[in-house]
Amino acid sequence: MARALKHYGPFPGFPQPENRRAPHFESLARSIVFQQLAGAAARAIWQRVIALTAGARLAAPARFLALPEDQLRGAGLSRNKVASLLDLAQRAHDGSLGLRRAALLEDDEIIERLVTVRGIGPWTAQMFLMFKLGRLNVMPSTDLGVQEGARELYQLDQRPTPGELTERAEAWAPLCSVAAWTLWRVKDGDNEGEW
Repeated sequence: MARALKHYGPFPGFPQPENRRAPHFESLARSIVFQQLAGAAARAIWQRVIALTAGARLAAPARFLALPEDQLRGAGLSRNKVASLLDLAQRAHDGSLGLRRAALLEDDEIIERLVTVRGIGPWTAQMFLMFKLGRLNVMPSTDLGVQEGARELYQLDQRPTPGELTERAEAWAPLCSVAAWTLWRVKDGDNEGEW
């Protein structure tokens, strides 16, 4: 890991400036829209959803809830994603998610709250912790890119299981997010066998 960190240079830090400005509701909604879609298709749908509301950002939860479902479907969202976005908007609007206090909550508590929303699982909650809240000790052990990066970095015959990766990550605490970023770089790079 030390060699990979040295090779890829300084950790850029999370959240990136573009993610700092977005409200928590918008960040989570974007995650739902982007799930299981290719980047270009997801970006196009996301832009059409934003265009349904006034301004350059997604509408606040109360205004989002007022959008007709057929308009959301017309933007390219599946029925499941519409249901997920409306569930998120309702919970954000009524305060049951506690998004305004998210920065004050422990990681496990945030995950526990977020996974109650339709369409948000542990992985999406972990990405929110890392890329929106800037939490440094998150290990998304079910992420295939992180697993593949670990396979390449440690020259394993197969990807480590989530349990094996979690166990290995104990050595990286309290900077597991930095390790995950590094493993994504390894996976995306052309350095197989270099380590």
